[in-house]
Amino acid sequence: MANKIRKGDEVIVTTGKDKGRRGTVVEVFADGRIEVEGVNLAKKHIKPNPNIGEMGGIKDKAMPLDVSNVLVFNPKTKKGERVGFRVEKDGRKVRVFKSGDVVDI
Repeated sequence: MANKIRKGDEVIVTTGKDKGRRGTVVEVFADGRIEVEGVNLAKKHIKPNPNIGEMGGIKDKAMPLDVSNVLVFNPKTKKGERVGFRVEKDGRKVRVFKSGDVVDI
């Protein structure tokens, strides 16, 4: 599987309850899911643990999204776009938006 979306990319969610929200990729999992900062939050009930000084309560936890549900944000067009690969004349393989702009500048 080619890494079209990588850690640190800014992405836009295209489907689901967080549709239209933008965030940075925190982690990319091997099974084709990604974790985006501040997106797809779930409530996690945590038991207090006095041995390590952990307070109990309800905390927000970021849950993974499928890679197919996000698009990489293109700052030029201010929209999410699909990503492909192109081999440059000097032999480097670079990620490019389908509009033609290079992703990694």
